[in-house]
Amino acid sequence: MNFIAPFSSAPTRTFATLGALVLLAVLSGCAGTDSGAAAGSSASATAAAGTDSATTDAAPADCAGVAVVVDFGLLDADTITKCVDATTTISASDALEAASVTTEGTVEYGDMVACRVNDRPAADETIEVEGQAPFTESCATMAPMHAYWGIWVQPSAEADWEYAPVGLGELEIEPGQSVGLLFTTTGMETATPGS
Repeated sequence: MNFIAPFSSAPTRTFATLGALVLLAVLSGCAGTDSGAAAGSSASATAAAGTDSATTDAAPADCAGVAVVVDFGLLDADTITKCVDATTTISASDALEAASVTTEGTVEYGDMVACRVNDRPAADETIEVEGQAPFTESCATMAPMHAYWGIWVQPSAEADWEYAPVGLGELEIEPGQSVGLLFTTTGMETATPGS
């Protein structure tokens, strides 16, 4: 099943997209749920079916399973690139867990969005983006449009990165594909995970 829609790789966020996320969160019962509990129950079931949790450090081009790329951007941490052994379709959450990458959603949107990745940005970390007021991320609702974790997919090692067509809690990845998280900020040169 090909779940990747033909999206542009240019990062755009519109009010229509935000409205769709709100509707999706309400309809799926995600709004106001504890993202840790929801992610943990689904991760265990899928992990047993699709991956043995073995990972190696490998670029997406060298990964026969599911590649995981986490690019912290201005958060000043090393980029994580892992290859998760997977022989069947697995959830993005399971791939991240197998790569020892933790995510935290928001109170309002649950695990449909990534608010923190490996505890970054920390609750007491001041984020400064040129031309914007400094802020700290509370994970109460959607991050500001000038500093947020973008969720990306790469349909194959030769393909361009694309914004994920669904939220993190619903995203599924097939062997040979990649999932990426990029802390995206306005004015940032890095446009895709790991570039």
